[in-house]
Amino acid sequence: MSLVFHYAPWSSATTCLWALEELGVPCEKVKVDLAKKQTQTPEFLAMNPNGKVPLLVHDGVPIFESVAILCHLGETFGVQKKLFPEPGLQRAQAFQWLVWMNVSLGAAVYKSMQDSENTPAELRSPKLAAVGRGEAEKLLGMLDAHLEGKTWMVGDGFTLVDVHLAGAAVWIGGLGFDLKTWPRVDAWAKRCQDRPAFSAAMKG
Repeated sequence: MSLVFHYAPWSSATTCLWALEELGVPCEKVKVDLAKKQTQTPEFLAMNPNGKVPLLVHDGVPIFESVAILCHLGETFGVQKKLFPEPGLQRAQAFQWLVWMNVSLGAAVYKSMQDSENTPAELRSPKLAAVGRGEAEKLLGMLDAHLEGKTWMVGDGFTLVDVHLAGAAVWIGGLGFDLKTWPRVDAWAKRCQDRPAFSAAMKG
């Protein structure tokens, strides 16, 4: 078996890096320099025409998009290691929350950044940013409600679903959302971040 993981620190690849640390599977890690546009080289684009990280190459087959990588890692390695549900309804819930993070919460958070210094002046929209922030806050409330009476996102144990969402919580907290507003989310995120694999992933 051959696993090669292409990533950049502090990018959407971080949650996949964390997942790999949790799983403990042998993997060659290739750090990509985004400033040098290393994701735009012909060699990289041949593997991932999307031109972004993360990228996992498993036995010569490239897989891109963080959620797709996490689902593949979960199904391939996570079940045996009790880090991903077996086929069935809990796995459906795992897929649900993984997709929700990117499609719902992630999209709202990106919208909230439409008035940030990272957005070109001609594209900034305070009104759109305010709408996005409101949507994100509502969705964080939904997550907080889901965590009532729960230690982890799905089932009784920590899984790669917690990895993906808690990794996103680090990002969201750094954008000015005070997670203490949602105490269950805040406590759960801290539980996740206390894991040794999280510290290892953050070192990049």
